[in-house]
Amino acid sequence: MNSLKILAAGLMLAFTSPAFASDAKSPIIGTWRMTTLEVGAAGSLQAIPYSGELVFTQAGTLSVQAMNPDANAADTPYTTKAYEAYYGPVEIDDAKNIFAITVESSLVRDLIGQRLERKFEVTGDKLVISPVDAAEGWRVSYDRF
Repeated sequence: MNSLKILAAGLMLAFTSPAFASDAKSPIIGTWRMTTLEVGAAGSLQAIPYSGELVFTQAGTLSVQAMNPDANAADTPYTTKAYEAYYGPVEIDDAKNIFAITVESSLVRDLIGQRLERKFEVTGDKLVISPVDAAEGWRVSYDRF
């Protein structure tokens, strides 16, 4: 009889434990291919040619790769010789639709150690990322791979 009680309790736990599990996956987790980069003054962003990808892992890291096809494009705070690449641990707040990466390694060495906070919106297999401060003047769109 005790064996049946133990078996029943075990089955009950097996079927109820997912409700208490904390492995819910954020919709931003995955690999994303850049489709559009828009820059300019807030409210009048213009698309510019760019390509790249993001990888958000369930383990809590983000890697970013992006390239301007114009090899002679001026360097920016995020790019060197028209290329952007950085990596680091990421914190994702799905309730606020914000993530923050602390840059651990980067092509642009001045980014190392910086915390970059971004807004995001996931709709189906589409992702849009923008700065928390709209005055920065950019928005990037991605499709899920």
